[in-house]
Amino acid sequence: MASGLFALLDDVAAIAKVAAASLDDTAAAAAKASAKAAGVVVDDAAVTPRYVVGFAADREIPIVAKIAQGSLKNKLVILLPGALALSYLLPAAITPLLMAGGAFLCFEGAEKLWEKLTPQDEAADDAADLDPVSRENTMVAGAVRTDMILSAEIMAIALGTVEDKPIAEQAAALVAVALGITILVYGAVALIVKADDAGVALARQKNGAVAALGRALVTGMPPFLGLLAWVGLAAMLWVGGHIVIDGLSKFGLHQPHDLLHSAMHAVEAGGGLVTWAAEAGGSGLFGLVLGGVIAAVMHQVHARAH
Repeated sequence: MASGLFALLDDVAAIAKVAAASLDDTAAAAAKASAKAAGVVVDDAAVTPRYVVGFAADREIPIVAKIAQGSLKNKLVILLPGALALSYLLPAAITPLLMAGGAFLCFEGAEKLWEKLTPQDEAADDAADLDPVSRENTMVAGAVRTDMILSAEIMAIALGTVEDKPIAEQAAALVAVALGITILVYGAVALIVKADDAGVALARQKNGAVAALGRALVTGMPPFLGLLAWVGLAAMLWVGGHIVIDGLSKFGLHQPHDLLHSAMHAVEAGGGLVTWAAEAGGSGLFGLVLGGVIAAVMHQVHARAH
């Protein structure tokens, strides 16, 4: 899981650097911001493939393309101007909003973990009775709405990383992050949703090794998607917990931050990977506790309201 996550971070950082190649400082800021948004990126890639399930094979890529276009509109037309206005007019609000986004990530992670560990009643699919075109439009609209939440978290994390930069560099970095992450996520989603078709085509080849690879793709995609969902869940808790811990430290509550660094210091002799695991594990545990508390409160409020 760690190696796959690090590879994802490297890809995002590389895309951001290329997008801002003319401004070295901006490229570095965009790469750092993209890496910090990794938890949302992985979750985005894990969530989106479910929106193309049940459609004809020739509609899968067009649907992914429509969702990607909606994602770019979310990031560049709606969220980017809002983020820059906030940075220019009310920069003191960035840390609290970033913490709110981190807490939301923790809540989402805790909710998803609960859903995975407990039996859930299958909800009725309201779109099932629609004609194919209407159903496709409904699913795309739902995916773009979900993307708005994830994109808002990505842009908030990115803005928090570059808040000390001039406004022009902030804008360039956020554009680089928006373009790079959208291309990365929906490019990966396109590969994922077509992997089974590619596997079927390869499995029909006469070459034994090629056919075996095709069969492996067909049988391997369901467990891979399941693993990707777990990686996304863990990354949400890790990133969300880390954001909140850093924010609390900025407001004078240093105990969680100091405890996390003490744990990292205790295992630093084991090398960088062990230290990273301690930081990620500690942040994830904090995120799980925080998210569980928020989820419990939300369920109580919902129960009393009904």
